[in-house]
Amino acid sequence: QVQLVESGGGLVQAGGSLRLSCAASGRTFSSYYKAWFRQAPGKEREFVAGISWSGGRTSYADSVKGRFTISRDNAKNTVYLQMNSLKPEDTAVYYCAANPNIATRSSEYDYWGQGTQVTVSS
Repeated sequence: QVQLVESGGGLVQAGGSLRLSCAASGRTFSSYYKAWFRQAPGKEREFVAGISWSGGRTSYADSVKGRFTISRDNAKNTVYLQMNSLKPEDTAVYYCAANPNIATRSSEYDYWGQGTQVTVSS
């Protein structure tokens, strides 16, 4: 039983863009704080961006500020991550996560999607 499903990953050249989507099954997590994490080979899973249930509060990792934008459409139970000016160091598996409260640590999240691969070539 999968509650969160990511999509939109793929292969893109440096400087390109991708838009990731995270769809919640039903409306179970519609009011939850949503976040994107990523994990590259040999590295720990890191916080990328987060958004409150209303969409009025957002948070970004310093490494993606000015390039990535997180948004959500509660009517569609979907959160998005628009990624622009992609760099090879953005290559990772990207995960969507949900939590009842605001959080930026992966250990605080119990609900995760399966992940979607993003590969940025030089």
